[in-house]
Amino acid sequence: MTELQERAKQHLMLHFSDMTLDASDIPVLVRGDGCYIYDDAGNRLIDGLSGLYCTNLGHSNGEEIGAAAAAQMATLPFTTNWTTAHPPSIDLATKLAELAPEGFERTFFTSGGSESVESAYKMARQWHEANGEPERKKVIARRDAYHGTSLGALSFTGIPICRTAFEPPAVPTSHVSNTNAYRHPAGGDEAGFTQALLEEIEEVIAFERPETIAMIIMEPVQNAGGSITPPAGYWDGLRELCDKYGILLVSDEVICAFGRIGEWFGAQRLGSQPDMITFAKGLTGAHFSMGGLLMHDRVAEPFLTGKGDYLHGITFGGHPVGATIALKTIEIMEREGVLDNVRANEPKALELLHGLEDIPIVGDVRGMGHFFAIEVVKDQGTREALTEDEAGWLLKDVLSDKLYEDGMICRLDDRSEPIVQIAPPLVADVALFEEITAILRDGLTHAAEQLEVGKPS
Repeated sequence: MTELQERAKQHLMLHFSDMTLDASDIPVLVRGDGCYIYDDAGNRLIDGLSGLYCTNLGHSNGEEIGAAAAAQMATLPFTTNWTTAHPPSIDLATKLAELAPEGFERTFFTSGGSESVESAYKMARQWHEANGEPERKKVIARRDAYHGTSLGALSFTGIPICRTAFEPPAVPTSHVSNTNAYRHPAGGDEAGFTQALLEEIEEVIAFERPETIAMIIMEPVQNAGGSITPPAGYWDGLRELCDKYGILLVSDEVICAFGRIGEWFGAQRLGSQPDMITFAKGLTGAHFSMGGLLMHDRVAEPFLTGKGDYLHGITFGGHPVGATIALKTIEIMEREGVLDNVRANEPKALELLHGLEDIPIVGDVRGMGHFFAIEVVKDQGTREALTEDEAGWLLKDVLSDKLYEDGMICRLDDRSEPIVQIAPPLVADVALFEEITAILRDGLTHAAEQLEVGKPS
């Protein structure tokens, strides 16, 4: 146990962590270099989750980005976007309009993902009110999806362990099936699967009454549950349902935007047509906490013509230093061809990960861009799932330790189907994916052997 670990145990409340853990079990990460991070014992680790899907440029641009931030701090360290504007937020909003799908010309800035999601809901509520339908207050989201932990965003989050302690939800929300084809009865027939998912959503709309529903919110690729991709026609079907029933469609891209799945926005990768796009994480490459909400012109219209007011604000939304950092991050991404790198790596990364299917506990391999997951199963042939107890000890007590020992941090999640998730920085090359796959092979083989033996004493 190091001195830093001891003080962390004494004074720091960790996020989503078991605080009964020993101090020696708290990783203390002290520096980064490229796609690697180092702990206070000197161990080099692959940043296999991009921090938390946000260190998109890795850890090698701090000097350039820091210089831009320092210059802005010397000029104007802070002012708000509350009835005023400043050059960095204007420049960033202009740049995002250039990068976003057609028709998205306006951005509302926030401090992070949960705030972006709540901003979308507040906009949906006030948009419907401005259009004479104030009774539209309900939301439809997907089971197992994560949309944030502030009370509004938590209402949309479909993970029971996150929600239960804070029920009843602040916003009335119905949850429908996610798009995990591996676990769905119709998953083997893509067209039939799409139809079944959309029919379920339409049944929920009818049950809840269309005139009460404000918005549908979904991720292009769903994070929780393990990089769950949609079947062909799914987002087109969502658009048709929303148009049919007067509902706003929100693409939650807190993770998927800014190159994570190979385009500036996930809607561009999927060819979808949402009304609003939430974003955060990759906007600044995690060099600053910042997010936002892009709205289509049709959504902005009543607020620009005086039909309604958008009664919402956040102190640090559009922070001048954060906006400067975001602009520099985007500049580096364009200069270095980061999106091209992600698109080029995707086929090889999938090939390497599918190569792990000879390990008996590897079930489904899925994802796109630099956003992949392996669903861990008890029996590959029958797709038999691990029990809750098995998933707990196998992931947390066996596989997590083995992967860290072998030199990688990634995500091991058993809140729905147990998964191993890989999302390295967008500047990673094929050699890093080969290193990741080798570490996964060692760890998953070890876990499979341990599952045969049984729970360690």
